[in-house]
Amino acid sequence: MDNFDYINPLWKLADPLTVEQAASLIAGYDPNVIRYNAYGGIYFEDENGQTVSMGSHWVQTAFAALKNAILAGNLKAKIIYDSRPIAEAERQTLIDMIECSGYCSPGYEEMAVDDEHFHEGYFIKNSPNWGKSLVAVDELREWLLRKGFSSGFFFSNSTNATEYLDPKNPRYAPKLAAAVRAWQTVTDPQGKTPKQAITKWLREHASEFGLSDDEGKPNETGIEEVSKVANWLPGGGAPKTPGG
Repeated sequence: MDNFDYINPLWKLADPLTVEQAASLIAGYDPNVIRYNAYGGIYFEDENGQTVSMGSHWVQTAFAALKNAILAGNLKAKIIYDSRPIAEAERQTLIDMIECSGYCSPGYEEMAVDDEHFHEGYFIKNSPNWGKSLVAVDELREWLLRKGFSSGFFFSNSTNATEYLDPKNPRYAPKLAAAVRAWQTVTDPQGKTPKQAITKWLREHASEFGLSDDEGKPNETGIEEVSKVANWLPGGGAPKTPGG
């Protein structure tokens, strides 16, 4: 499986971003490899059309956080709703309804399906189209800072900062990339030691960095080596409890 962690630095030029694009970048993935389906599923797709869902829960979580923040009014965004005009056939149906009832019945509402409503000559979806809804990068960065996040794509000023994470780079080192991504991602061990939390993350993402065998089983020796590099508390000690 290709490594999906490389983000094209040209995304630095994109402003505003769609909510779907923003979720991908927050999670540490290039939006071009992320697919959102109509049923709420999220998965990766490479240049050859191969798909995989492993690791997509990071995007799913970021996506949910963004949607909740926007709908709660905690993050400014331009929300876009899909709409459709009344078709000619529907107009005739409405006329028939009125003629049969003898008065102006709520015919438009009767023709609308469960996920849309009628407004000023259009049927409008009740749920936003997050693939079209837009959020400004400055607003997004400010929201992330308020939530305690100050690293990742939106806080990297160097376009060369991700070269060592690019699998196409001739000097790409999978274990180095794994150590860096683990260190970037595991900011709160949640009651575990840093090494325990890093090891858990590496096991979950082993296949992305060549740390698993042909059957997908994590290579514990390789994971142990990488976790030692990424561990910021090599001296050990009791793990801190959340908020402690």
